[in-house]
Amino acid sequence: MTDALYLDDSEVRSFEATVERTLDDRVVLDATHFYPEGGGQPADRGTLSVGDREWVVTDVQKRDTIYHHVTGTPPEPGTAVRGELDAERRETLSRYHTAQHLLSAVLLDEYDAETTGNQIHTDSARIDAAYDRFDETELADIEARLNELVDAGTPVTWYTLDRAVAERELDPERTRLELLPDSITELRIVEIEGPDGEVFDRTACAGTHVSSTDAIGEITVTGRETAGKGEERLRFELE
Repeated sequence: MTDALYLDDSEVRSFEATVERTLDDRVVLDATHFYPEGGGQPADRGTLSVGDREWVVTDVQKRDTIYHHVTGTPPEPGTAVRGELDAERRETLSRYHTAQHLLSAVLLDEYDAETTGNQIHTDSARIDAAYDRFDETELADIEARLNELVDAGTPVTWYTLDRAVAERELDPERTRLELLPDSITELRIVEIEGPDGEVFDRTACAGTHVSSTDAIGEITVTGRETAGKGEERLRFELE
C-alpha cells in the first residue's frame, strides 16, 4: 500500500520514491505526495523523472492503492524516481478546498444549511446545501463573512483522531461520519481556528489545505441556483 505522504504535509512539491509495480499506464509508488481525486477535489498533476527521462502524470486515482497514470512506457519496478507536483495547481486546489470548508461552516452555523455535496476546480468551485433559497442579501452576507474569516489569517491544522472519539466529540451534521466505511478506524481531522481563538470548523477530511486562512485570498460568491427540492447550489471563485 502506498504511503500517502500528502496527508501529513500539504506543502511538499517534490519527493523521492520507488516504483513498486506498474499496470498499463499506471505506476504504483511506495510513497507519494500526489493527491488522488476524491472528496470533490481533483487529482494533482506533475511528473516522475529519472535523470533526463520524464513521465507526465496525467491523473492520480485511489482504488486498492494509489495509481499514477503516466505518459509513455512506465519505469520498471524497483526504479527510484523523483516526483514533481504542478505547484500552482496544488496551491490553487488547496486554497479552494480550504475556502469550501469555511463556506460549509458558515452555512451550517448561520443558516442551519448542511452541505450535501461539493466540487472544486482550478478556477471555481460549487457547494450544495440543504436550504430552500438564498436571496441576494444572504449571498452578500455570506461573502462578507467568508472574507472576514480569510482576513483574520487564522491557522488551519490537521491531525489523526480515533473514530470512536470523533463520533463522540465532533458535530455529526458537519462530519457525516456515518457515510464512511466501518473499516476506517482512524480519521484525519482538519481544524480551522476562528478570529476569537476558538475552533471555527472541525471536520474529517483527507484533502489538501493551506496552513492559514489568509492564504485563500478574496472569495467572491458568483451566484446560486436550485439543485433540487430544498437544496441550493452556491458557486464561488477566488482572486
